[in-house]
Amino acid sequence: MTFSLRPTYQDARLAGFVDKLRTYLDGELADYERERGITPATRLTRADLEPIWQRSRELGFYGIHLPEEHGGQNLTYTELAALKEEIGASGRVLGHSVLGDMGGPLRAGDILRHATDHQLNTYFLPVVRGERACCFSLTETDAGSDVRSMRTTAVRDGDDYLLTGHKVFSSAGPFADFAIVVARMAGTGEQEGEKPKFSAFLVDLDSPGCRVEDGATPMSGEHIESDIILDNCRVPAGNLLGEEGKGMRIALGRVTVNRLLHCPTALGVARRALDLTLDRTRTRKVSGGQPLLALQAIQHKVADMATEFYAARSMTYAALAALDRGEDARTEAFMCKLFVAESAFRILDEAVQIHGKEGLTQGNEIEFLFRKIRMFRILTGTSEIQRNGIAHGLAFLG
Repeated sequence: MTFSLRPTYQDARLAGFVDKLRTYLDGELADYERERGITPATRLTRADLEPIWQRSRELGFYGIHLPEEHGGQNLTYTELAALKEEIGASGRVLGHSVLGDMGGPLRAGDILRHATDHQLNTYFLPVVRGERACCFSLTETDAGSDVRSMRTTAVRDGDDYLLTGHKVFSSAGPFADFAIVVARMAGTGEQEGEKPKFSAFLVDLDSPGCRVEDGATPMSGEHIESDIILDNCRVPAGNLLGEEGKGMRIALGRVTVNRLLHCPTALGVARRALDLTLDRTRTRKVSGGQPLLALQAIQHKVADMATEFYAARSMTYAALAALDRGEDARTEAFMCKLFVAESAFRILDEAVQIHGKEGLTQGNEIEFLFRKIRMFRILTGTSEIQRNGIAHGLAFLG
């Protein structure tokens, strides 16, 4: 894998997907955002997103990773990662809605394989068609990295379950029709030495006893999070996802893949920052009329930025190739999330430094990307959690 800020691919199918996606991102989608004045700080609505879901579906991107029977192209992890990287590198605000990250098929992920026919037809296939949207509700205020300390409970009540609790950081919550909620089965884990049991449920967000509120605004300034508040919310037993007590396995069973598939998006952001920075150094004049890039100190900075990007990208795609071969890449996924997060942050930090005052100014793309990429060192598992996972994996190697 050679270094490039605009990768080319030998595989004809993937090259075709990438070319078509770039055309859409740089053309039609860019025009859509500009005409509506959409910025990262815009409070998006369903009216903003639904046309993107439908148009992306028409173009074949929405749910492209899915099996052909669901209208997808049965992408490999490597192919999907290449498309996610392109979206991250495009600078498009609504890029998250093209493949279905924001409430769409990618948000549901591998959970589809746990769904019954009723759940597929009522909940997930409408999501694939861009008719409904979902969010994933696992995190709580005091149950982030330690998700097993969650307080949201579920208790069986006849043909239903009653759910009570408060979920936070439900991405896509402001636009979703239903949530995939993980709750602790009431009465489990209360005795010393007893392990709690968790179940996953499909919860219609307009159900009595369910309330969706604006979540905390993250440092990126994006309005994409919600709190999901449940107060004896009645959920039909038919909405139990998988088996009772197996909800945490369902929730965390997708983590290795998701951890790796978040990395290409961050790599795309770093690639975008590097591209903008190189443009800045070529056009910004310093004393004597020379470009900024003529200074050796700046040359060394961009050299380090490019090298870190190349290393992070190479290890990520190597791990994705291992997944495609059916290999166990759990430790590698921890490594990639750690290295990509830390490297992307260093790249953005240098990008801000090189941009100077403009890099500190709100409304400047580099300033926004710096805030966005800083979050990646915490979201989807902190860097410290990744180090724990790496150390645990190494303990079983010798």
